Formats: sequence, structure tokens, C-alpha cells
Amino acid sequence: MRILLVASAFNSLTQRVHAELRDRGHAVAVELALAEGALTEAVRRHDPQLVVAPMLRTAIPEEVWSAYTCLIVHPGPPGDRGPSSLDWAIHDGAEEWGVTVLQADAEMDAGDVWATMPCRVPPVAKSDLYRGEIADAALAAVLVAVARFADGSYAPRPQDGTAVRVRPYLDQGVRRIDWAADPTATVLRKLRAADSQPGVLDELLGGEWYLHGGHPEGVLRGRPGELLATRAGAVCRATADGAVWIPEVRARRLPGGPPTFKLPAVLALGDLLPPLPEHAPPVLPGLPGLPDDGDPSSWADIRYREDGAVGRLSWSFPGGAMSTDRCRRLLAAYREACARPTSVLLLGGERDFFSNGIHLNVIEAAADPAAESRANIEAIDDLVEAVLTTTDRLVVAAVAGNAAAGGVMLALAADEVWCRAGAVLNPHYRLMGLYGSEYWTHTLPRRVGQAAAERLMDRALPVSAAGALRLGLVDRVLDCAPGAFAAETGALAAHLASRPATAARITAKKTEQQRREAETPLAAVREAELTRMRATFDDPAAPYHTLRHAFVTKRRPDATPPHLARFVSPASQTSSNPSGGRFTGTAPHGVPSRPHG
Repeated sequence: MRILLVASAFNSLTQRVHAELRDRGHAVAVELALAEGALTEAVRRHDPQLVVAPMLRTAIPEEVWSAYTCLIVHPGPPGDRGPSSLDWAIHDGAEEWGVTVLQADAEMDAGDVWATMPCRVPPVAKSDLYRGEIADAALAAVLVAVARFADGSYAPRPQDGTAVRVRPYLDQGVRRIDWAADPTATVLRKLRAADSQPGVLDELLGGEWYLHGGHPEGVLRGRPGELLATRAGAVCRATADGAVWIPEVRARRLPGGPPTFKLPAVLALGDLLPPLPEHAPPVLPGLPGLPDDGDPSSWADIRYREDGAVGRLSWSFPGGAMSTDRCRRLLAAYREACARPTSVLLLGGERDFFSNGIHLNVIEAAADPAAESRANIEAIDDLVEAVLTTTDRLVVAAVAGNAAAGGVMLALAADEVWCRAGAVLNPHYRLMGLYGSEYWTHTLPRRVGQAAAERLMDRALPVSAAGALRLGLVDRVLDCAPGAFAAETGALAAHLASRPATAARITAKKTEQQRREAETPLAAVREAELTRMRATFDDPAAPYHTLRHAFVTKRRPDATPPHLARFVSPASQTSSNPSGGRFTGTAPHGVPSRPHG
């Protein structure tokens, strides 16, 4: 079918629906709901067979829903209505929730139900939940609804008789933290319900700031509301019965002032911060024998765990952004992990983002954005190079969640890439006006072939995990819940480490790396890419600077980007890479299962 996605932004869920519908043979286009009245004309111009709205903050005009079947994805169970559904679920401590696909009608969220899917609500931040359990349920519900519409015989169920709960926008009056009275559990719930937008508005150091993200601290204590310490760019603040780490803050925008954006808390607060102790964790928090081994109360954004011959180096960076500092700390941890007596090393967070490459917000805030761009790209290149040149063990990229740009290329530097079925990959740079680095000109064609690499870069469209498997971007797709990915990859890595053939693979790996280096020295690859990147960074008129500013400040485009607005037929790309891949679990329609070579 010709399916038009209508969305307020091409966000993670819209990208996933776009990629998964293409996987299933549909032609898909996107129209962003921007100027008033423009959507009606855009839908008429596209003339789709079906309209699907994965994430829409405004109502679909009557001229549209009366002429076309429009399916709305609502992040709540049947009967739930209102603009802050997921926020309220987390704020109220719900353990079970759901997603409903309903037909657009005159009343918001009141249309007939085409499909609904339940889901769990683990104690994670809203953005993590949205990209994980909610996105899984939403995608499953959308696929059911689309199949029912295509069949033509299904009658959507009216909501008559369904218990209705209409809740208002969750405003800052409800979100506000009472530092003198709120226990840590309440503070964390409020912070998680506001992540990543809108944040929790708070008074701090004489100013108003939105707080983003929160992690419990098990040892530090102080006067409620007091700042106690810093760590990895985060600040620790005392609660009524404990303390929490706050990784990011955003200044409240002043009337008529420039837009503000999230930054690591220490960087944002800058000279306003009083002298605080830096409680830097060990290079490898969680390393056997260290005092904090296995202690979840000792928060760190980089951790290490070891189980026999398998090591796991994990990280959790807000938004998947890897600043210069984060890249350097991760590289130091990687080198320490490579000094451990393991034969298999897993890389990647246990859930949510793998990596989205360089930290555009930190670059935007720098006194010299060009210089910070250069430093950041060099730092991530150093990390990728270290992975590419590791020859004494097998390195597996465990991609639990979405990855983009340099984050995809970091994964491709590993010997194998294992990906959760719900992850979405964006292996391109051009939408930010960049040529790209991270050795992509070496690893991407090696994986998928030169022609497919060029298509991925040029089309700049999201790729589903199943699509990435077909292309050869990944070697294995795991069809599991977000919370099960760490355990499943750990078990697979243990099996890989125990296989007799693994030792032979490691021996052959060094020989192959030497052969490739003789053919195409990595230093030459890096310099060729960086020459083009530096030219962009150092050119004040380069589109990169304007595009970066628009991205960081969340400026809405004037029109839907052309590469999204045209209908894209199902991908027919195939990889010239002979290694193949494997789908673990139930394969979606059209996903081949191939043994690893």
C-alpha cells in the first residue's frame, strides 16, 4: 500500500514505523505537521491509501480524516486520553501500560480502536521507555492495524463502554520537586517522567533550570537540596533521605532570549558551581576486586562486568551523544578492558541508545565550535581505531537501541554486530552537512559493498534491524524485550567464547588485520576523511554550522525534507559481504536466517 506517515517530527518512533513498513512491502512517505492548513493540501497531493500518525501533537484536520482513514498512535491503553499519557504513567508509578491505535475523529483520542498492545513500565526514564517497551508495543499495534485495514473486513471497535480517563497536560506545578520533603524514590520518579522533555523546572544557584535525567546515589548525604559532588559532568544533589545524580540541565529561556538546550550539568552551570569534590569513578567501575564491584548505588556512565572469558564494557550517555570527554574516558576504559584475560569483549549499553556520534550540543556551546568539532571527531576516531586494531580477542558490538552516524560506524568497527530487533540505524551524515569520519569509508563498504554504502549515505533513511541484517550491517538480530537484551547477549557471548573455533578466529584476525593494513593503511583512511571534515568545520559558511544550530535548538523546518516527502518503495538492496547474519527469535516477514560464516 501507499502509506503516508503524518508526524510532528521525524522522531525515533516515526523512523521505526517508516523502516518497518518498508520492510513489509509498503511504499512510505512522510509529511510533517508544520504550518496550519498545509497538512490538508499535502495529504491530497500524496493521495495515500492510508494515513498513519506515529507521533502527532496536533489534531488532524476534519478535511483529512473525513476523506482518508487516519490511524493515530496513542501511547496509552484504551480509554486513556490526554497529551501527557506516558508522563502520567511514570509519575503515578504504573507497572503496566499500553499503546492504542485508533481512528482519527472529531474528538481527540476518542476514535474507534484498530489495535491495542499492552506493555510493561520498568523503572527507566521516559525517553528510554518510549524508545523501548512503548515503541515495541506501538510497532506491533501499527502492524496489526495496517494488516486489518488491508484485509478490508475488519470493523474497528468503538470506545463506547470503555472506561475513559481524561487527564490534563502534566505541568510544572505537579512536576516540581520539594527537595526538603521528597524522598529519593519520588525525586527519581519526577525526573524520569520529564525526561527528555520538558525536564523538571527547578531553582538552582540563583537561576531557573530544567533538570534532565536522574540516578540514585547510595552513599553521599547532605542537607536536602544541597549540591554535594560532581562526576563525569553530572552533579549530585541531596534529597530528603539520600541523593541523586543529575546528568544534564537546561537554562530556562528568558522572554525574547535565545533558545536554550541541554548540556552536561557541570558544563551548563559553569562558574556558578561552588567548589565541589569530583567523585570520579575508577576507569573501569565494576572491575572485579574494586570496592564498587556490583554496587548499583555507585552510579557511573561507563561500567565493566566480567563473566569468565567474557567482558562487557557498557555505557549510558544521554541522547547517545559522545562528547570529547566521553570518548576519551571510554577509550581509557576500553584499553583497560583489553588488558583483562578475556577472549570476547561486548561493547554497548544494556538498553537504549548505542551511540549517535559526536555531541552536537557541547559543540554548539563551545567558545570555538569549530575547534570543539575537530577535537570531538579526533576523540571518537581514536576510539574506533582502538576497536579496529584489537587483535587479541573478539569484539562484539551489542546494539541494544538506536544508533546513528559515527555511532553506527563505532559498531561496525567490531568483529560482529548483534542488534536488538527494535533498534533503528541511521548510517549517514549528510543531513548534518558532514562527509563523515570514524573510518566509515573503510568499514561500511567492507560490510555492505560500495554500491550499497553509497545508497545508504545518499538516501539518508532509517534502517530497521531486520533491514540491517539483510544488508550485512549487522550479523545477528535478537528478538527480545529491551530488558532482556543484556542477558541474551551475555549468554551468546559465553557460548562464543567456549567454542573451539573462537581461538582460531582470534589467531586469523591478526593476520587479516595485517593484510588489510598493507592494502589500505588506516592512517591514510583517517586522514582522507578528516581532511574533508576539517574543511567543513573551519568554514563559517558551511551548512554544518546552520544545521547543527537548528538541530540543537530544535528549530522546526519550514517544510518536510524532500527525501522524506517522496514515497519510498521497499528496499531491494543486497549486500556483497559474504559473511551473512543470523536472526535469533521469531523473524519478521522477509527476514532471512543465515548462518555466520
